[in-house]
Amino acid sequence: MLVEIDRLEPLFCCPRTRAPLIGDGAMLRCADDDRCSYSAVQGVPVLIDFARSILSVGEVTENNVDSPVRRRTPEGLKRAVKRILSPEKKSTRRNIDRLIAALPRDHAPLVLVIGGGTVGQGMAALYEHPDLGIAAFDIYYSPNIQFIADAHSIPLRDRSVDAVVIQAVLEHVLDPQQVVDEIWRVLKPDGLVYAETPFLQHVHEGAYDFTRFTESGHRFLFRRFELVDSGCSGGPGTQLTWSIDYFARALFRSRLAGKMFKLAFSWLQLFDACVPSSYASDAASGVYFLGRRSVRNVSPQEIVAFYRGAQASTST
Repeated sequence: MLVEIDRLEPLFCCPRTRAPLIGDGAMLRCADDDRCSYSAVQGVPVLIDFARSILSVGEVTENNVDSPVRRRTPEGLKRAVKRILSPEKKSTRRNIDRLIAALPRDHAPLVLVIGGGTVGQGMAALYEHPDLGIAAFDIYYSPNIQFIADAHSIPLRDRSVDAVVIQAVLEHVLDPQQVVDEIWRVLKPDGLVYAETPFLQHVHEGAYDFTRFTESGHRFLFRRFELVDSGCSGGPGTQLTWSIDYFARALFRSRLAGKMFKLAFSWLQLFDACVPSSYASDAASGVYFLGRRSVRNVSPQEIVAFYRGAQASTST
């Protein structure tokens, strides 16, 4: 469950200087630089260094920290249709269970969720576990977060959390490597990370969509982490429904048309279960990485050897 803000306040640091933050009425000020001060909106601290962020003060404060991207919350029939179009992935539930099982038992672990404005698919077990504390942030206000921040500069002390979960976020940041380096910094020694990132998905969230990764590229992104597991999060069938959706919306200039075509061909996702992992890796909708913080970097040669797609074999 989400922890109280009182538990997080001692862990906060200035996103610019990394110095502790000191309470000053309704503000938080940097202990090393009085010019760095941070206000709250809707009672939630806004801990962003706007000088180094794509976000602006106006976007955050004047919009009452609403999301810069329109987010729909489907209800009733629309919610049922969404579950067909984008079903919860078994791999996510399985990997979250593995993450929970690997967390330390000598204290109440603190798990940081980056992009936690909405509870991600397959993440329910993480939030419902009675022995885990969840700290979550996003770039907009939501009841599911305790603070607002930019993942390029996470406002938490070094080695302060036991695990980090980042689902469908790294495609929306300008510098994924900087974000992953920040994850490494805030994790305790042997801390865990779980990431899901698109590979062959189309542009979503408009201007806030930047990057895609193969499974090998994703592994290299997390090269400062020991591999626990890596694989596909949505196979070729799921990827094909994305293509059908965007083909139809482009042809008819209509988002609704795209969703109707995707619904009509949603059964293609069932074929993901029939595709061997090697072929799925080469044509996946997305990829995942589960790893443990390490002091050793994986070498470029090891990344080449890591490839396990179908093209690793000479057979056809």
